[in-house]
Amino acid sequence: MPGTDRHARLLPDDLLARVHGRAADLDRDNAFPHEDLAELVAAGYLTAFVPERLGGAGLGLEAVAREQVRLAAAAPATALAVNMHLVVTGLAAWLVEHGDATVEFLLREAAAGEVFAFGNSEAGNDLVMFGSRTRAERTPEGGYRYTGTKIFTTLAPVWTRLATFGLDEDDPDGPRLVHGVVPRTSPGVSTRDDWDTLGMRATQSRTTVLDGAEAPPEWVYRRLPVGPSADPFVFALFAVFETLLAAVYTGIGRRALELGVEAAQRRTSMKHDGRTLDQDPDIRWRLADAAMAQDGAELGLYALARDVDEGADHGARWFAQLVGLKVRATETARVVVDGAIRVAGGSAYRSGSELARLYRDVLAGMFHPSDDESAHATLATSVLGPPRA
Repeated sequence: MPGTDRHARLLPDDLLARVHGRAADLDRDNAFPHEDLAELVAAGYLTAFVPERLGGAGLGLEAVAREQVRLAAAAPATALAVNMHLVVTGLAAWLVEHGDATVEFLLREAAAGEVFAFGNSEAGNDLVMFGSRTRAERTPEGGYRYTGTKIFTTLAPVWTRLATFGLDEDDPDGPRLVHGVVPRTSPGVSTRDDWDTLGMRATQSRTTVLDGAEAPPEWVYRRLPVGPSADPFVFALFAVFETLLAAVYTGIGRRALELGVEAAQRRTSMKHDGRTLDQDPDIRWRLADAAMAQDGAELGLYALARDVDEGADHGARWFAQLVGLKVRATETARVVVDGAIRVAGGSAYRSGSELARLYRDVLAGMFHPSDDESAHATLATSVLGPPRA
């Protein structure tokens, strides 16, 4: 990918400080971060992946992953919300860079200020991207009408373009999964106000109902057979989606470790003559253990993102590497948050504490694809071969 400067930054520290200052209120009020998004747009963050020739920053995956870690450390839900727009533009940038012009319209739309949501998840669909409960019906003009219910539609209050897919069972070549983009203005699009969750509340990932919502012919960019596919679109989607998810949760771990250190330096021990807990060998061990895990998460994230940028040859193990990255990042973040809470003590148990919010936010990691079971099946096949019938 172009623009692979690993140290490129779009987000100034003062912007991140303002985002951080709003996070607690947004969580408490179960509200969308409109001010955060406005600042991110003004900073050019939503066009981070858009090539410079189209007016964007032209960054590669590693550079954006590093920024997502920083943003998530400031406000996890804001980072996860914008993540889904970045997934759409990031996969488009990778495909365009590799010679696929069919998705360049996604980058042009983003450059024009459109906001993308990722409308793929469906209740009860454990095939995820390899099957769909949404019906895709071809129009006489060559577009598609989608009818179905999509859950976890992040950026629900503000998206203007929905990247979605459904199943066309009437295709003469056999059932096809049809990927296209639906504008919010299309008749048949409605959003339920149903996001009231344990954590990641500001993402406002509400349910989207599609009732014949139409993607015009020029915005239909893939018709794939049901099941796994070797189409480069599938690789681009997994590479960007899993890497940027890992970045968000790695950012949560980074912030939790900072808060654990602050707590150890602040708290004192009567048992040890009033010394601060950063001198207690047990506390030092606990924070060292958290730091070791966090270092591993960050190094692994940046290394694999760089491999995507540079086209490293992982061969048949690419998908195992990507899903493993996501699971390691989300699980490591949970371990680091837990360690920081144990160091901070009872004050972290108050609902208003930042560590309590991070504890709730980090739990969302288990629900994103690839889930733990799917990832382990992929890894097992990559090292043991497919299970025997």
